[in-house]
Amino acid sequence: MNDNHALQAIGWPLDEHGRPAVAAWREMLEDFPTAYPARVVEQHRTGYVVAVGPEEGVAVESPPHWQRAPSYKKGATPTEQRAGVGDWVLVEPAPEDAIVTKDQIVALLPRRTAIKRGAAGEHYKQQLIAANVDTVFVVCGLDSDFNPRRIERYLLLISGSGAVPVVVLTKLDQADDVPGSLEALIDLAAQDVPVRAVNALDPDSVASLNPWLRPGTTAVLVGSSGAGKSTLTNTLVGSERMKTGAVRESDERGRHTTTHRALILLESGACLIDTPGMRELKPTGEEDVAENFSDIDAMGANCRFRDCRHASEPGCAIRAAIEDGKLDPRRFANYVKLQEEVAGAADKLAERQTQHAAATANGAATTLLSARAARKPAEKAPGKPSRQRPRIDDDYGED
Repeated sequence: MNDNHALQAIGWPLDEHGRPAVAAWREMLEDFPTAYPARVVEQHRTGYVVAVGPEEGVAVESPPHWQRAPSYKKGATPTEQRAGVGDWVLVEPAPEDAIVTKDQIVALLPRRTAIKRGAAGEHYKQQLIAANVDTVFVVCGLDSDFNPRRIERYLLLISGSGAVPVVVLTKLDQADDVPGSLEALIDLAAQDVPVRAVNALDPDSVASLNPWLRPGTTAVLVGSSGAGKSTLTNTLVGSERMKTGAVRESDERGRHTTTHRALILLESGACLIDTPGMRELKPTGEEDVAENFSDIDAMGANCRFRDCRHASEPGCAIRAAIEDGKLDPRRFANYVKLQEEVAGAADKLAERQTQHAAATANGAATTLLSARAARKPAEKAPGKPSRQRPRIDDDYGED
């Protein structure tokens, strides 16, 4: 029997009737009456750790089709469609007389929110960063790690996910020019993106994040290595939950002290997901650049020509804003760069979807032809009696 109150403590949303708040979840629970819901709290190469409440998690088996290489031609599940940290899954208890004693995941519940990025590599893939989160803390240090363009890239990946972004500037105690750094992020105010500067070692300073860490909610920390995510996590947890490593003086980069994604329950009742530092942030092709650069999009609407490329055309409002100091040329350059990257990723995404559809259609056609061949009686050679012995059908033949 499911303990809804224990599940609620780790982010399971309930409606006013005490039922799962997501209708699709209720339907899937009916489809798998013997399975129980659980949340993925750790993801490893060999499997998952799930929890059904605030207590310790348990290791479970993943479905066989999640264990295959993510290739459409082989019928395996794409990586981003497999469970990740924060996901809710349905788990079937292992039979008492089974050789394998681990329970097994049998279904992935639809995600309320999903933070994804384009995976590193030549071929198009998506990588899930975290699922079913309410808030994304974009962590950036107020040292040489400070990079407004990278923050803009993170915000682009978060857009459309359903989660709320909050920019967290760490290492406040080490900063030389906090007002200047905040001024560099003034454009975020137009997008209603909150910005908080904190000393990750000081609980009183970190308390400014409490409005986004209410009981039953889930937040995820994202940022580059050395930004202070693990230190921030330890302060929020109140103990040395995550290992922290020294930052190299040469480039102030961390040593990837968080090695895997993990979901942690805070004393406030919120769930927190810490992630490894990400060196590469590629778009998936599903992002809306104009929405994330609404100020530039609004300026572009005032150009003399509707097809203005903002290069050397007369009457370009974008160029005029840059010359007047109203638009940071680096922000505009990042806008153009991200537009190109999203367009390229969108083309690759469309190509992959076409290949997927073709592979699915070919698989269905092959199955149909095989079924017809199995039903079609064997043709005898004309004028020659068959020497084949009569077949006796039984339940022991191979398919």
